[in-house]
Amino acid sequence: MPGMKLPSERVKTFRAFYEGRAVCVTGGAGFIGGHLVDALLSLGARVCVIDDLSNSTLDHLTTLMEMEPARLRFVHGSILDDDSLKDAVAEARTIFHLAAVGSVPRSIEDPRRSFAVNATGTLRVLEAAKKAGAQRVVLAASSSAYGDDAALPKVESQTPRPMSPYAASKLAAEGLVSAWSASYGLSGVCLRYFNVFGPRQSADSAYAAVVASFASRLLNGESPVIFGDGLQSRDFTYVGNAVLATLLAGSTERALKGETVNVGTGSRIDLTRLAALMADKIGRPHLRPTHQPARAGDVRHSQADLSRARDLLGYEPFASLEDGISETLEWLKQSLVSR
Repeated sequence: MPGMKLPSERVKTFRAFYEGRAVCVTGGAGFIGGHLVDALLSLGARVCVIDDLSNSTLDHLTTLMEMEPARLRFVHGSILDDDSLKDAVAEARTIFHLAAVGSVPRSIEDPRRSFAVNATGTLRVLEAAKKAGAQRVVLAASSSAYGDDAALPKVESQTPRPMSPYAASKLAAEGLVSAWSASYGLSGVCLRYFNVFGPRQSADSAYAAVVASFASRLLNGESPVIFGDGLQSRDFTYVGNAVLATLLAGSTERALKGETVNVGTGSRIDLTRLAALMADKIGRPHLRPTHQPARAGDVRHSQADLSRARDLLGYEPFASLEDGISETLEWLKQSLVSR
């Protein structure tokens, strides 16, 4: 991962587990998936990626395949296509399931596709995992499952209250992982990621995540856009922290039975303060946010309780919000220069 290494004390343990291990990453051409593939290759794993490239490109994976042709294979296909999926998971002992239509606004525009990919797609992945004899499935779940429950921080035992088709589809995927564990004995875990950001995240889409959108506009001399009053808060999680938790979930010797586990930092910041922090880092404090109407399906506040992540996975975030934003801005500056 550019700029930020995994904690050195973890690398030795991870290498012992992942070196030579066959793994599959669904959605591995995407933002989080691409960083996970980076880490897995650096740890010596043999990786097969399946991705339909509907919301990503092959740019990053092509470079990796040129460097590691014997240890990285790519299947261009959808997780809804049984033949492609069977090919991708054929040898995998661990399956990291990150493929998804990952946007609240997009799911409101096209709920049927979100549910097909995020829920039915997860069922297909679990069926393929069972047939292939995989030992564990790690699902990329979402903190959006908590919805508008006002209690903070968010604890996994809270009753889910999804506010968007996206949140509902990801919650359904969690239920499937839990059911497959109970019915078929498949080891599985659902990682509820909280607002993951970092280098290589798309900033040029109407659905761009907050940090990427703010960064892109600020670097172009434009004011960041906030939907709503700006007092809504989020637990922004640097992608390195998400990858660390995901590697822990794939390698832990603990019995995993479909539990949901928060992956965040345990802190939160409101969007107005975030915009000011980023504008200061770029040296353009005069660029103040403009506001547009709040978007349907957006939750008001989000913050992760990490107790279960610590107890079950031994997870502790190693990168701060400020460190992650600095890395993200540096990457974006370099990418703008190279255009």
